[in-house]
Amino acid sequence: MTYIVGLTGGIGSGKSAAADLFAQLGATIVDADLIAHALTAPNGVALAGIRNLFGDQAIAADGAMDRSMVRQRVFDHPEERASLEQLLHPLIRAESARQIAAANGPYVVHVIPLLIESRDTARHFDRIAVVDCPESMQVERVRQRSKLADAQIQRIMQAQATRAQRLAAADDVIDNSGTREALLKRIEELHAQYCAAARQSA
Repeated sequence: MTYIVGLTGGIGSGKSAAADLFAQLGATIVDADLIAHALTAPNGVALAGIRNLFGDQAIAADGAMDRSMVRQRVFDHPEERASLEQLLHPLIRAESARQIAAANGPYVVHVIPLLIESRDTARHFDRIAVVDCPESMQVERVRQRSKLADAQIQRIMQAQATRAQRLAAADDVIDNSGTREALLKRIEELHAQYCAAARQSA
């Protein structure tokens, strides 16, 4: 059986930075966000369903889903968010399973932003690792990265699990409030731990 680590964290916590370091050390990365982007890119298999849900205005000029438009719609209308999740989540799960089955690293890091929010998925992981930093740092990182207004960032954070809920669910915490060197040191520690555990479970 493939040894699977679920990696999660709030928006702006640094999940991608952590995943990149795990990848550099040889882990196989399966990223739910990247899969979702592919599904909603030009010619993506989810586009017909998105057009049915939100209309032609949900498709941008380049043929991809208009992410900002859809983001605004689902935050304003929770029932539409549920419909979008019902469309995307089975497709994401199927592609994730395909990538995990094809993995050739010593273990898989499955990056899922809303892992804690969808608790029924927790049983699929051997460990849950949470990337953590203060909420003020999350806001600052998202502001610099996406140019979203603070009010919009706060709405996104409020729709996610709280920091306390994520930490309570964590088997391993990855502190990303310091330097990249400190982050790498923690990732190296966990990489050695996960490699050893994967060998024992093989």
